Amino acid sequence: QVQLVESGGGLVQVGGSLRLSCVASVNIYVMDWYRQAPGKQRELVATIIGGGTTNYADSVRGRFTISRDNAKKMVYLQMNSLKSEDTAVYYCHGTYIGDDYWGQGTQVTVSS
Repeated sequence: QVQLVESGGGLVQVGGSLRLSCVASVNIYVMDWYRQAPGKQRELVATIIGGGTTNYADSVRGRFTISRDNAKKMVYLQMNSLKSEDTAVYYCHGTYIGDDYWGQGTQVTVSS
């Protein structure tokens, strides 16, 4: 059973920073961070593959950085210059042997 566990969410003021962490029970080649704001669809925020190639949503590019530590089976999302519209539940995601796995989510609230 593949498990993903996020941590690091919380309350931060506009312009502040947070770092989210996700630990996986197995090494997953492609890992993502998604987010879902109240009343909105879940959206892809950032992707990282095993070799380190990354991709970002336009809304976070230049402010967020995704990284990974394969030895620790961890993926991180460093979030800087946070805006109120970044408020959402953030989910770690990976596809392993054809199945999708999600973490339980961690709440990020950016207050103005």
